[in-house]
Order: sequence, then C-alpha cells, then structure tokens
Amino acid sequence: MRLNIALSEGLELPDGPVLVRHPDITTDLSALSDPVIETPDIRVADHFSAKGLRVNPEPSGFAAVMICVPRSKHLSRDLIATSSELSDLIIVDGQKTDGIDSLWKAARKVSDVRGSVTKAHGRLFWMTGGAFGDWHYIAPDVHGFALAPGVFSGDGIDPGSYALAEAMPAEIKGRVADLGAGWGYLSAVAQTRGAAHVDMVEANAMALGCAEANTDPAHATAHWADATTWRPATAVDHVIMNPPFHQGRKGAPDLGQAFITNAARCLAPRGSLWMVANRHLPYEDTLGARFGRVETLEGPPGSQGFKLFHATRPKR
Repeated sequence: MRLNIALSEGLELPDGPVLVRHPDITTDLSALSDPVIETPDIRVADHFSAKGLRVNPEPSGFAAVMICVPRSKHLSRDLIATSSELSDLIIVDGQKTDGIDSLWKAARKVSDVRGSVTKAHGRLFWMTGGAFGDWHYIAPDVHGFALAPGVFSGDGIDPGSYALAEAMPAEIKGRVADLGAGWGYLSAVAQTRGAAHVDMVEANAMALGCAEANTDPAHATAHWADATTWRPATAVDHVIMNPPFHQGRKGAPDLGQAFITNAARCLAPRGSLWMVANRHLPYEDTLGARFGRVETLEGPPGSQGFKLFHATRPKR
C-alpha cells in the first residue's frame, strides 16, 4: 500500500530487479515488476519460491533495494548499511511499532532522503547515497559464541536455555535433535556432554549459520527447516528444545505445542525430550497426550519463571 502511494508521489524505480530484503509472507510486492527476495526464514523462502520468484540470489546487479524493517534495531541498521553497498537507491518500509520513525530520522542525518509516505501506522521512505559505515552490526562478546543481528537472544545466553542446560544430565549419549536450535547454545552443550551427533533444526538461516560456527562440524548437521515438520533420517535418542511462543508480536502457544508433537515423532521408542518453557504456557496437556511419562525438573536458582520437562515413552 505505502509503496504504491510512493510511486505515485515521486518515487521512481530504475529499470531492473529490486532486491526485497526480509519481507514476510503478507508483504505486497504487486507494484514491483521484478522483485527478488532475500530472507533468512525458510517459510518465507518457500512461500515466494512457490510463486516463482527468485529467492536468496547472489547479492549484485540490483536497480534498487527495498528493506522490510524487522523488529530488531540492530538488524534494521545493519540491513541499511549493507544495502547501501548494493544499490544507490534504498527504500525502507516498516511499522511505527518496529521503529521506522527513528530510522527515518537517523537516516536523514547521513543520507539524502528523497521522500516519505506515512500510512496504516507505518512509514516508507527512500534515499540515495549516505554514510552508513557505523551502522554495521558488531556482535557482543558472549563467551566466544558467534552471534548475528536479530536472532533470538542475540545479546547473550537465553535464561530459559541456560536453565534447561543446567537441568539436563551430565552425559547425553547417542544422537540428539535440537529443534529450534537458534544460534546453537543447547547444541553446543549437548556436544560437551557426549552427544554422538546433533541435528540442529532452525528456520532462521542467520541463526543457523551461528549454530554451525558454535558447534563441532564433525559431530553436527545444520538443517534450514521448520522444526514443526522436520523429520530425521533415523529416529534420535534425545530432543532438546526451547520452542518459540510468538509469531511476530502475537503470542502463539500452539507453535510450542506443534514442537512437542513433532518431538515425539522424531524420537526413538526409548528416547527422551528435554524442554524448557515460560511458566505461563499451556503445554502439559500436549506433553501428556504425546508422551507416556512426563516429569518436571528442578531448575537452577533464579529460574522460577520457567518450567523444565523431561518426557519419555513418545507416542507416534
């Protein structure tokens, strides 16, 4: 909607493909004659691939770049900085709740902002040139782990994942699947405790790249996949997971329930699920329906906001 208005109010697109960075599946691209998609999300990639669009090509040869602003300020600024190296014309579109107005004000100080459209609680602006060198993301030092902008818990070890790691046994033998692996903290823990192999399943390619860097590649396999539907070639001995419970800004406890259902499918008959969840989430009924035995684990001090589960005897 905002793009159509901008095109009628002075935005001129050069001939050639437009790289659209980080759209979601609801993004309207009808005003673009040759959109090319860049996304870290496997579900978004599959959606636009099914529509016949090019997805995640080599980053060169674009007439313009359009950025769909994510929730992460660090990622938004990094996308603008890297986009300025790909094309002279940059279009930035986002909602006020995701910080689009602060980006617009900051960009006006270092770039030639040519125009702006406000509509539907959001803003689209376009600019040329600019000095965005200090907008590039610099990862914090988190015990030497590789991190990327915008990934879950990108500024440190998630307290829930830490609580689960502390509650899991000192030895984890056999093959492990980390569903929703994020940047690989739990996978790395499993490796230090003797896991023969870890399948790291993650829908966000940026997080998955970090997980690969944070684990021993000789004993881990990265899967860019939806953790609610992925299946291992051979049933695993353990599933470890800290499932998400939001889609965008909306709470989605059914997402965690889908993780539980798939965990049961992935496990061998004598396999175990090790799981953490925020205390308010309604997962007990799903665990009881998918596993023959469910026990609550005790977490470390300070983990009262989480529930820790060990479930066995998976039901297929």
